[in-house]
Amino acid sequence: MNDAGRPSSEDSYRFDQKPVLSAEIFVVPLDNDRHLVYAPLRRAAFVANRRVVQLLGDIERGTFKPGMDADGSLLEFLRRLEIVDAGQEAQPITEFRGDPEPTTVTLFLTTACNLRCTYCYAAAGDTTTKFMSLEVAKRGIDFVAANAKKKGSPVFEIAYHGGGEPTVNWQVMVSSFEYARAKATQLGLRALASSATNGVLKDEQIDWVTANLAAASVSFDGLPSVHDRHRPTVSGKGSSERVIHTIRCFDTAGFPYGVRVTVTADQIPMMAESIEFICANFRPKRIQVEPAYQIGRWSSAPSAETEGFIAGYREAQAHASRYGREICFSAARVGALTNHFCGITQDSFALSPDGNVSACYEVFSEDNRWSNVFFYGKPDAVRGGYQFDLGRLSHLRKQAVQHREYCQGCFAKWTCAGDCYHKSLTVNGSLEFAGSDRCHIIRELTKDQILERIARAGGLFWHELPQSSPVEAGGKEMLL
Repeated sequence: MNDAGRPSSEDSYRFDQKPVLSAEIFVVPLDNDRHLVYAPLRRAAFVANRRVVQLLGDIERGTFKPGMDADGSLLEFLRRLEIVDAGQEAQPITEFRGDPEPTTVTLFLTTACNLRCTYCYAAAGDTTTKFMSLEVAKRGIDFVAANAKKKGSPVFEIAYHGGGEPTVNWQVMVSSFEYARAKATQLGLRALASSATNGVLKDEQIDWVTANLAAASVSFDGLPSVHDRHRPTVSGKGSSERVIHTIRCFDTAGFPYGVRVTVTADQIPMMAESIEFICANFRPKRIQVEPAYQIGRWSSAPSAETEGFIAGYREAQAHASRYGREICFSAARVGALTNHFCGITQDSFALSPDGNVSACYEVFSEDNRWSNVFFYGKPDAVRGGYQFDLGRLSHLRKQAVQHREYCQGCFAKWTCAGDCYHKSLTVNGSLEFAGSDRCHIIRELTKDQILERIARAGGLFWHELPQSSPVEAGGKEMLL
């Protein structure tokens, strides 16, 4: 291309040649005559008018003629974005086969909890209380440590989670990590551990966490009045004071942690102020904001998966931006290209208190409605290790987004990757994914992220080189 914008002699062959679309593109209407053109696998996007959209359609159908782009400048622009004439693009697909060989174990230490959150997905405190034994934890640690050694991985990981508060089963938490470190030393490996927690911890527990764990995810809803309304203690008192104390100790220690904010329908109007409170007072590595799930104790409550949540989230992001921060929503993640939303399609290995294997954090008990879908293994009493139901595991692996018919026309499919399978089952009551109200939230927030990237890149277009950003199985997401 010469300085006048006309094709030079060296470009003439490409100018005369019929262009070939080389990217999966999506056209998302914005307003009036504005459309977002998005090529997810090229990490490219720009805002176009109707004429450009029509030209892209002609290229796709093979009906493009040179006169449609008189000086060739639009075609050259599309080539630079790798949307035209760039060869076949690679789909971000990884698949799992055979017996699982995870190097991360998630331990559901207990179904007991020191809080009675109104929206608890596990209804902790209302169900049978179970505690994992140290022997169950050791078996899981032995299994992933052996896999790490076999696969040449220098690290294996332990994530403490569950249908209750992991620290309630404190002695097993401490002893299991001590065992994991001893096992790592024996095998010449490293053991890393992280935990989800409600943050209601004793000082000695805080000290142990900051000294031993690699990261933690703390459930904290922001403004004390908001937090206390929905996250009371067993005695009915607010828990925010104790959680704030824990977070301040984490900050003082320089300990890496994330904050998980759950938003109920009644608290959507306070979302921005809650995010402002967190940003102004604390230093989490990550602030994740999610509408309350209509399962467990909150199953009959009003839905927060609404237009109001989207508006509140946008306002909250604007508040966070003033502090140089960003909030995140689990399935809106333009920075990732993957066919996996979470670990269930990647052989996630989580142990119930009884020692059986689940693929899902939310299906922590054999009594769960969908346990026959997500529980795929049990201890092998004869050979040691675990026995796996490869039929169930195969079904879970097929929930990767490339197998979901409903998702194929969605511009967010390679970043959302189909969203949470357990939530879709709860909503649809069917093994076949059929979408949910979350899909609209995902598309709107993903669109926001794309437009933000265009703005940051100068306002005309966004295009960046591919990066490796897999969504890991098991508890690795808590390592921040």
